[in-house]
Amino acid sequence: MIRQLLLAISLICFSFNVYAQNSYSISGVVRDQKETLPGAGIYISGYKIATAADNNGNFKINNLQPGNYDLLVQMVGYLPYSKNVVISDKSVEVVLTLKENTVQLNEVVIRADPNRAKYIEQFKEFFIGKSPNAAQCKILNPQVLNIDYDPTKSLLTVKTDEFLVIENKALGYRLKYMLDNFEYNSRTHIIYYSGHPFFEELKASLARRKKYIAKREIAYYGSSQHFFKALFQNKTKEEGFIINKMVKVPNPSRYPDKVINDKLAKLRTIPPRTGIFKTDAKIDTAQVSFWLKQQDMPKYLEKMDRAEVIPDTLVHYYNQNLKYLDYTDALCIVYTKERESLAYSKSGFWIFRPLDMPDHEISVANLIGGPIRFYENGGIHDSRSFLYEGFWAYEKIADMVPMDYIPLK
Repeated sequence: MIRQLLLAISLICFSFNVYAQNSYSISGVVRDQKETLPGAGIYISGYKIATAADNNGNFKINNLQPGNYDLLVQMVGYLPYSKNVVISDKSVEVVLTLKENTVQLNEVVIRADPNRAKYIEQFKEFFIGKSPNAAQCKILNPQVLNIDYDPTKSLLTVKTDEFLVIENKALGYRLKYMLDNFEYNSRTHIIYYSGHPFFEELKASLARRKKYIAKREIAYYGSSQHFFKALFQNKTKEEGFIINKMVKVPNPSRYPDKVINDKLAKLRTIPPRTGIFKTDAKIDTAQVSFWLKQQDMPKYLEKMDRAEVIPDTLVHYYNQNLKYLDYTDALCIVYTKERESLAYSKSGFWIFRPLDMPDHEISVANLIGGPIRFYENGGIHDSRSFLYEGFWAYEKIADMVPMDYIPLK
């Protein structure tokens, strides 16, 4: 089974909210190049916090803790807008200047793409996910998806000029998602996406709301958000996480480079009619295929080091709002308080474990962009920093909760 991979969802919005005793505000005005814009919606990415501009285009969001926030602005006839705001020790005032959405204002002729439906299904699978929660998610406005496929790179790219609206009837959220970028490479099976989600509560009866809460608890516990929040507080062990290193060992199924290169060089040389690898002066294509496959095989395999890693050896102080994680190779994170589900084991994201290990949820975090800065709420600051495998690669938008989510237990 091909191992699926997922680049860390470095949702820029997810970098936010650091707890402190004092609270501050973000205020300002929404306008275009000519005038102020009353009624514009202002959201804080990754949260359920929102407000609207008054008749003069002014707004104010109170009770914010020091941290790093992304403001999202939505207004009919204008492109979605985001602005990063950092609160340190005082309130912040901003001017949010929107640009007209010429696609909406002008009549546009759209050419029919016979493959669009297929690409949308791929996007749903790799963006929303294949978990049981994903089956209860629906994209309400798929027409806003701008889809491109490059066959030379086997790369599917999706972007939007408007908020993508996703209704999650499993967790009880409606997401307004500003999708900056989505990429799926069918050759490498690497998925990457980044953007800014805003969470709205779906209306529900008391009984339905209890079901939402129960599923939100399951979605939160064992997630990367839960792990990094526990890591910031130095409570990974008591929260149920065990950290191991993944070490690289030579691949016993692969011949050394010198042997492979020598064999290919001899096979590609037009020989006389005799020889071990040649018949009738023709190249033995089966032999060539074998050695090419040898060449493509990984030189090293990852193996779990069963010695537990002490978090203090990985985590370092960056500033009062941030810590950073630094290591070599990859980390294996085992969440011991939940077992693998049948849906996960059939998803294609499942990774092998030692035979004597229980079937706990296992994720592998490959560090690909240098040290990773992260916040107290579990948000990751650095984009494209991680390559996830296993359970964290399996869970996607359908299993996401807001960054200010507070579990019941």
